[in-house]
Amino acid sequence: MTHELVLNNARIVLADEVVEGSIAIRDGLIADVSPRATAIGEDMQGDYLIPGLVELHTDHLERHYAPRPKVRWNPIAAVLAHDAQIAASGITTVFDALRIGLDEDSDLEACEMRDLGNAIEGSVAAGRLRADHFLHLRCEVSAPDCLEGFELFKGDDRVKLASLMDHSPGQRQFTRMETYEMYYRGKTGMSEDDFRRFCEKRMEQSRTHSTVNRGAISDICRARGIVLASHDDATLDHVDEAAAQGVRVAEFPTTAEAAKASREAGMAILMGAPNVVRGGSHSGNVSARSLAEGRTLDILSSDYIPFSLIQAAFSLGETVEHISLPEAVAMVSKNPAEAVGLDDRGIIAIGRRADLVRVRVDEHVPIVRSVWREGARVA
Repeated sequence: MTHELVLNNARIVLADEVVEGSIAIRDGLIADVSPRATAIGEDMQGDYLIPGLVELHTDHLERHYAPRPKVRWNPIAAVLAHDAQIAASGITTVFDALRIGLDEDSDLEACEMRDLGNAIEGSVAAGRLRADHFLHLRCEVSAPDCLEGFELFKGDDRVKLASLMDHSPGQRQFTRMETYEMYYRGKTGMSEDDFRRFCEKRMEQSRTHSTVNRGAISDICRARGIVLASHDDATLDHVDEAAAQGVRVAEFPTTAEAAKASREAGMAILMGAPNVVRGGSHSGNVSARSLAEGRTLDILSSDYIPFSLIQAAFSLGETVEHISLPEAVAMVSKNPAEAVGLDDRGIIAIGRRADLVRVRVDEHVPIVRSVWREGARVA
């Protein structure tokens, strides 16, 4: 049986303009986009209709699974809670980031990441989820157990993205030791001597494992068709290494120099939406807004706050002079979809998936009023 839905009287954010009119949906796909109101359909009351958001890197699931130290929630229940918040934030496609390679500041184990992956995939198969979920493996290449953890996902077709990262002191996100000390001692309460020993161990692990693990994982990903991302690149040498390994997405470059070089190497530049909303990086690195102003920003990620994705898109559309609303919305829909090869979604156009978000802006804050995934209301 054919299922049809008409969304009428909307401000529709297309790839390059905003038009007033209606959208007709048939069997989960966009069947028509009309610049005219129709006599039938659900009245959008002049609200925006934008493409469903595509989130490539969110660490949000772990907070539902391990909400307190030593506390574990049922993995399926954690996935459902995470999914509900994702969908309510306008995200219809999400790449759930799972940690591969664990260090001393984590009380999680590699097998728990596999358990969460199983909970996601089982929930997809059972039709429990509102958003479309894929897996993103966050590979801490300095960790001794990185390849062991990666092996747990061997042959998993839901893994579509892997990022290469090294959070050891003096590297990438934490090139300044004072920033690293402030972050880790504040987080763990270590004494000065304990922190020194911790740093020495982490730096030795990085020297021993990073190059080997980075090369091995990039080889596996290229062979399996998994999109590669490089995390927190800071220098031209980092960018050259990423380019040589086939990286397609530069996640959270920490300097304007690295962002510019990554763009010149053909990578899509991804930055955190919280960075945009807050007006700067919590680690003191380059501002996402400044990259946007310099036209060196392609994709936004909610990172640790799902709602920040839609909030940042509307903020950039209002505050950066040369970025229109369609261009800002593309950073959270079209551009991330293209970066990972999902060519069936990301824009409002005939034949694309009817992943849509109804948005009203009130006091400069976007309010998500309805969400459809493949034409079915999910929030």
